[in-house]
Amino acid sequence: MSTLPSVRIDLHTHSRVSDGTDSPAELVAAAAAAGLDVVALTDHDTSAGWAAAAQAARASGITLVPGMEISTQHDGHSVHLLAYLPDPTHPGLLAELERILAGRSRRVPGMVERLQRLGIAITEADVFAQSTEAAATGRPHVADALVAMGAVRNRDEAFDRYLAAGRPAFADRYATALEKAIGLVADAGGVSVIAHPWGRGRRRELSEATLAALVDLGLAGIEVDHQDHGPAERDELRAIARNLGLVVTGSSDYHGTGKTGHALGVNTTDPAELERLLDRAAVAAARAGRRTPEVVAP
Repeated sequence: MSTLPSVRIDLHTHSRVSDGTDSPAELVAAAAAAGLDVVALTDHDTSAGWAAAAQAARASGITLVPGMEISTQHDGHSVHLLAYLPDPTHPGLLAELERILAGRSRRVPGMVERLQRLGIAITEADVFAQSTEAAATGRPHVADALVAMGAVRNRDEAFDRYLAAGRPAFADRYATALEKAIGLVADAGGVSVIAHPWGRGRRRELSEATLAALVDLGLAGIEVDHQDHGPAERDELRAIARNLGLVVTGSSDYHGTGKTGHALGVNTTDPAELERLLDRAAVAAARAGRRTPEVVAP
C-alpha cells in the first residue's frame, strides 16, 4: 500500500448492519465520493457487512479494511474496542459476539416499557421496523423509532432525553470485559485499537497506566483523532501513544445521517500508522495460526 501523504484513511465507520443509515455498499461509495482512499467498516459486534463492502470497494476503487467495534466494559464503564482483521469464525470470538448481540436485542422491551410509562405510544414492532438489516436491534433503533413517530427531532435528542445512561428509558446490557476482548481478538489473529478512549468523560478510566497494562495483553493502538477529543486531549493521547509504542489512528465514526458532526474523513489516519497497524495484524495472524481476512485493495 502507498504511504504517500496524500492518502486519506478513515478507520471507523458504521453501516446499517449495525446502527448506521447506509448499506455497506452505500457507505463504501460515499467514502469514495468523499475522497477517501482507505476506509474500514467497523460495525458493532459483527462482520456481517464485510462481503458487501468488499464487493463495493472493488467496484469503487477504494481500499477496505475489515473490522468491527466490540462492546466491552472496564471497571463498570463502557469501552468500545475496534478490532481489525480478526478471523470472524474463531469460536471464542464468535460466541462472545453472539452473546453481545443478544444482549443488545434483549434490552429493547425494557426501553419500550420505560418509554410507554413516560406516555410515549411506542411499541417493540415500531423499533424492529427500524432495524431490518441490522445484526441486532438496540438503542439507535429505538431512537429512530422515536424520530419516525415525531417524539424527537433526531437521534441526538432521543439519547439526550431518554436513552443515554442515567436517562429515564435507559436499560443496561451485557458487554465483554475489555481485557478478555483484547485476548479474543488476538486469538483470532486480529489487532485491537481502543475507540475514542477519552470520549464521554472516560479519561480517568483509561489512564496511561491502565493503557500500559492493556498493551501487555496485546492492545495495538488508540484512536486519538476523533470528534470526542479536543486538541489538548489529542496532544496528550498522542504523547501516551509514543510512550507506549501504540499505533495512533484517526477516523470519523461515521453513522450516515444517524450521527451528526461525524462526516466521512473529518479525521484521518496517517498512512505510516496504518502500515504499522497492518504489520502488527500480520504478526498476530501468524502467531494465532488463523485464516484472517485480507485488506481489499483495488
